[in-house]
Amino acid sequence: MTDSTMPTTPDTMWEVRLAKHLKGDLGTDTFALVQVPTPEPTTGEVLVRTDYLGLSVAYLEMLRADSRLPIPPWEVGQRIGGGAVGTVVRSISADLAVGDQVRTMAGWCEYSAGSADQYPKLDPDLFPSPVHYLSQGPTAYYGMSEIAKAGAGDVVFVSGAAGGVGSLAGQIAKCRGAAKVIGSAGSQAKIDYLVDELGFDAAFDYHDGPVLDHLRELAPEGITVFFDNVGKEQFDAAVEAAAPGARFALCGALATQIGDHEDRFPEPDLTAAAAKGIEALPFSTYHTPEQIAAWTEHFSTWLSEDRFVFPHTIVEGGLSAAPQALVSLLKGNYKGNVSVRVAD
Repeated sequence: MTDSTMPTTPDTMWEVRLAKHLKGDLGTDTFALVQVPTPEPTTGEVLVRTDYLGLSVAYLEMLRADSRLPIPPWEVGQRIGGGAVGTVVRSISADLAVGDQVRTMAGWCEYSAGSADQYPKLDPDLFPSPVHYLSQGPTAYYGMSEIAKAGAGDVVFVSGAAGGVGSLAGQIAKCRGAAKVIGSAGSQAKIDYLVDELGFDAAFDYHDGPVLDHLRELAPEGITVFFDNVGKEQFDAAVEAAAPGARFALCGALATQIGDHEDRFPEPDLTAAAAKGIEALPFSTYHTPEQIAAWTEHFSTWLSEDRFVFPHTIVEGGLSAAPQALVSLLKGNYKGNVSVRVAD
């Protein structure tokens, strides 16, 4: 077994750690940028340069000591976790070579090292960019296809439709044959984006009058599928506007996640939903190999057929830009999936 390496690997690197658990609104003081030695791989391991970090609203819960997610939150002093894509820059393994593109869960760091089997190899020819591998598609696809089972003839409403999950979920419904897809967003620019670029049939600004009025106007026949990323008023309005027997895929509750809400994931009042025979289906996506593979197959096919647009924003500025990028994401400053370019 040979030890191969790129010639410019630095002796030290930067990583982002949790400086304090989050209470209230997120600020960059929640994070600490720390310089540490670049790890040294041993036999059977590789050293990977992080090229892009993926960001997600779900990270917000992981920053809290009392996270409501079914996985442990990050501890103070711990490196911020999450998915990324990178390039092998040193290999002491027969399974990966220098230059291979890989997926990594090492988190917010410039380099990471570990056993080669911790870094799934990516096909560089499958997508136009490695950033495509950082989409929130596994969640959107699982929720829309396996939970809501959206298909031919469905009238679909997606709340938070301009975000990373929602912008994909609506397009997935269209690709699966939905008759109409409606999205909610927080600005006219995002509404135009959903309709003009992503192919939604209609969209509305949830600030502009009661959500129920918009749904009754845009879906007088009643919605049959609701993909909910927000909760609260939009959930209640969807119940009122739903056709009997509608399927609700409950993905998130952003309306209560941002800020210092006492109950960040309140149980919705299902009395009215039950009376209409609505199936309320809360779900979590664990990004299993099967879920990732299902999404990757459909995503690449739909892109090659020009039936799908990958809505994404790349934030420049290196690893140090990641904390502010997450703050900006939660303020609604971006459209689609968001990643940070770490390596030039």
